[in-house]
Amino acid sequence: MFMHNKKLMYTVRVSEPNLVLASLMLEQFGGPQGELAAAMRYFTQGLADEDPGRKDLLIDIATEELSHLEIIGSIVAMLTKGAKGKLAEGAEATADLYANITQGNGSHTLSLLYGGGPALVNSAGQLWTGGYIDSIGEPTADLRSNVAAEARAKIIYERLINVTDDPGVKDALGFLMTREIAHQKSFEKALYAIDNNFPPGKLPGKPEYTDKYYNTSQGEGDMRGPWNQGAQWEFVDVKMGDAPVNGGDGNPTVKLAASELAAVNAVAARTMSKPDSDPLTGADLGAGPGAGKTKTTT
Repeated sequence: MFMHNKKLMYTVRVSEPNLVLASLMLEQFGGPQGELAAAMRYFTQGLADEDPGRKDLLIDIATEELSHLEIIGSIVAMLTKGAKGKLAEGAEATADLYANITQGNGSHTLSLLYGGGPALVNSAGQLWTGGYIDSIGEPTADLRSNVAAEARAKIIYERLINVTDDPGVKDALGFLMTREIAHQKSFEKALYAIDNNFPPGKLPGKPEYTDKYYNTSQGEGDMRGPWNQGAQWEFVDVKMGDAPVNGGDGNPTVKLAASELAAVNAVAARTMSKPDSDPLTGADLGAGPGAGKTKTTT
């Protein structure tokens, strides 16, 4: 059960309306790295988690993300407040109003379709989708994904901070960006509070492949580093024509029943190509000058 406190988690002061900035702010309202996506990701993970400590953590952060959604939505609403009234009441000359709502980016969409209110779209107008939620139901995988999600959200906040000179908006965005850092820390601590957290899941990797680094992209630019050298790694140069790493000839095989094999062979025979043929086709007739030799027929 939820109870709503009408006060924002962080006081926001917007200096003046700015429709273009409002459109950009929608990235953190209805975008893939935004606050709604974060809240839904952590709520669904928390509801399914069997560990009471992680469940509490996930629900706490999910609830906070909803408060962040409210902050971003309030910023969008304040940035569009002037145009919202003018558009609704026709309180400005047509040319001036048109210029006001078409300043750039998706400001006209925000104004016309959504009346200046925050909408569940990203900064390009793409509708929010549950496809943004990438949870897989395994804590050792989901917590790593959560750390990455918070990192991406922090970067978006940094970029938003860099495109506004409104001190009040910068201040609020700085708070939201900082909370992404705090959440990363919590998720990392929760991950490493699980004794056997790597590799994710229950099954171990095949030991003959776990510590091998296959150098499959070779040439100028090859580099060595902690990702492919040291006590944990066996570095393997993969050469053209090398046998598959597990032996064999590299060709896929499947066992078929006699009737299945007969059907496959019949399809292959019926659809066999003739490499030595060169039929006249519509592509030849419509190819235009210089596309190839003109064929003659008798």
